[in-house]
Parts: sequence; structure tokens; C-alpha cells
Amino acid sequence: MSEVTTTDLYEVTMALSYLREDMRAPATFSLFVRDLPPGRGFLVAAGLEPALDHLARFRVGDADVEEFATALRRPVADLAPLRRLSFDGEVRAVPEGRLVFAGEPLLEVTAPLPQAQLVETCLLSLLCHQTAVASKAARCVLAADGRPLVDFSLRRTHGPGAGVQAARLCALVGFAGTSNVAAACRYGIPAAGTMAHSYVECFPSEERAFRAFARTHPGPVTFLVDTYDTGRGVATAARVFADLGLAEGCAIRLDSGDLGALARRARGTLDAAGLEDVRIIASGGLDEYGVDRLVRAGAPIDAYAVGTKVGTASDAPYLDAAYKLVEYDGKPVMKLSSAKITSPGPKQVFRGPGLRDVIGLANEEPPEGTEPLLRTVMRGGLRTGPPDTLAAARARFEADLSAAPEAARAIESPAAPVPAMSARLTALTAVVRHRIAVRAATTA
Repeated sequence: MSEVTTTDLYEVTMALSYLREDMRAPATFSLFVRDLPPGRGFLVAAGLEPALDHLARFRVGDADVEEFATALRRPVADLAPLRRLSFDGEVRAVPEGRLVFAGEPLLEVTAPLPQAQLVETCLLSLLCHQTAVASKAARCVLAADGRPLVDFSLRRTHGPGAGVQAARLCALVGFAGTSNVAAACRYGIPAAGTMAHSYVECFPSEERAFRAFARTHPGPVTFLVDTYDTGRGVATAARVFADLGLAEGCAIRLDSGDLGALARRARGTLDAAGLEDVRIIASGGLDEYGVDRLVRAGAPIDAYAVGTKVGTASDAPYLDAAYKLVEYDGKPVMKLSSAKITSPGPKQVFRGPGLRDVIGLANEEPPEGTEPLLRTVMRGGLRTGPPDTLAAARARFEADLSAAPEAARAIESPAAPVPAMSARLTALTAVVRHRIAVRAATTA
């Protein structure tokens, strides 16, 4: 399956028509989220690096033209104008890790119209999924309040590729590790894992299972203690740890039940056995809400493993995002559809202290005390610099998160900041709206 043909059919039909009509002038499209999902006080920009990789590789080959022709039930010759089309445009974008809000462009593409149109679907898919997951993971970081988090999402994500993306995004916002071996190797993320209940069930007793596991993995090890009876499982783990002289770096994992109450009893058992250095890890259907409740209740849990709900961004699994034309052939344009109005012209976001943002035009001077968020990351179809690193993205995330208002950081009922619109953008919007109204009146 080609990356080029992984697109919506109407991208192909529009691009072909533009080529037939010789409409190849530069077009600027803006990718933004109209409204934040309920329960979100911010979004974390993510997916840009894979998107730039996609654009750098984008080239319509003979096989792609044949697939387009098959989909359209047309002769291959009809699709010939698309052959060898590649992306040689400019991209301005918010770097990964920055916090963003409704209406702010995550990315703007300026390229000959057929090119800019044909890359729409993949850009939306890459940025929307990854921004949604990164934003969910970021809220888990807030809820954990400094306690380590591990990504356990691979088996529940929407395909292995999405699982690798989720592991990368969790690392981007500060997770300590992942169970995903491929992601750990690809991105240099610490790999973390333990055992399944089935492992324990294969042995005559929990103790035999724990001892066998420790013989293969001499330490540190984590024992899953709730296969049968959690209290007895913790006592058995404590006995094995003590007999083998294991403690520092080792842990038990609680995966079900009243995690807070079980953690308190487990801590008591471990401490009584002189195993104060053995940590308690909690898992089992957790996300920021569950972690937040346990942390606020003072549960003696040292680390959290989160999976299903985070890797799928379960409470907000999609973003109300759009990729809209804002300028063609040097002329600003806008959409006036009810509830889906856009603003014209290439944009910039100017960020002030406390994440007070102003959305303005790309050619405006930054207001005093602000910094522009969108950077030119691709020119002539080539990256303007080396690929970004997870460490750099994480540093940007941590800086923005620490500057965000408390209301935006809240786990329950967060309130997102609302960006202002610059005077120049407001004026241009009024001019373009008036121009459209005049044109509609004269052609009615």
C-alpha cells in the first residue's frame, strides 16, 4: 500500500482537475482544531516529525497512477497529469511539544495548489491522531504529580503502527518507559515490563512462578501479585524477594481491585518484611482520572502503568480539525459556512507570558513580549534543519506546561485559554467577508 494513494478520493479528483485547468499557483492551507474536546484545557502539538517525513517522500509514481485510475474506474491515461507530482512546497508549523489551543494553526502548507491539496488527508491523519494521544498522555503526567508513568498501550491501540506512535508520544510528554519493544529500540525509550497472569497460572504455585522468573531475570524484577488472592500474592512475593536478597529496583504490580486499599496493605506487608525499597506499581484501566484519584487519596503507589485509555485517547479519540484554504494565488480567501467560518490569510500565533496567545497574520511583527510559535520547517520540499529530537520536544512541553494557567492544567473540568485575534487579522477578515458578499450579490 502506497503512502501516496492512502488518501481520500476527492483529493485525487480535485488535484487532477486543478492540473487540467492549469491552476498551479501557490496555495496556503491552514490545519487547525476548531474546538478542544470536552475535558481538555490544552492540546499538545504532535505528529509533525512523521508528517515532514511523509512530505519529503511524497512522489506520485506509475503504480500510484494505476491505483488512482482503478479507484476512479478510468483509463490510466486520464490520470497521467498526476504522474511524477511531488511535494516541493513550504511548511510552517508549531514544533512538537508546544501547547496549543482552539483556532490556532498547527501547520500551514504553501505549495502549488495540486500538491497542497493532495497531501491533505495524510497530514490531518498524522497530526490529529498524535495530538489527541499526546494530549491525553500529558494529562496523565499532570495527574501523576512526579511519579513515573509507563506506556502499556500497544495491545489495545488501533493497530501496531498506532501503538508505536503512542509509545513515542508518551515519551515526548515525559513517560519513563514503554512495554513496546519496537518503540523502545526505535526511539531510545527505556523498555519496561513484567509478567502476565497466564505466566503465574502455568506453574503449580505463585511462589514457583516468582522463583522461576527471578532465575531467568536475576534483577531487578517485578512480580504480578493479583492472579489469585492479592494479599497472599504480596506475602509470597515478599518471601521470595527476601530469600533471594532482592529489593532495590524490584517491584510488585497491582492490576485489579481497589488499588488504593490494596497498595496500603501491600506497603505494610513489604515494610514489615524489611523491603522498604521494593516499589508498588499500579495498572488496570487507568488514565488521568484514575491516577489523579489515587494520588489525591495518598495511595502508596510509586509508579503507574497506563494503556488502553491513553493509547486510544478514549474520552476524546478524535479532534474537530480542518485543513482549509486561506490564500490562493496571492489572494486571501475564507469560508462562510454556518458554524464553520474560517479566517483568511497565512497565520502566525504570537505567545505571551502565561500562554496568552494572539492569532495574527504571518507577516505581522510580533507584539512586544511575545514569540512566534510557527516555524518554517520545510522549504522547497526539503527540511530546513535536522529532524527534531524527543528530548527537545519534551523540553518545550515541560516549559509550556509549567507556564500554563492552573485552570488549563486541571484534571476535572479544565478551562482552556481563548486566543485573541490581532487587529490586522480582524480587519482582513472584514474586508474579505465584504468582498465575498459583494461578489455574491453581483452574481445572484
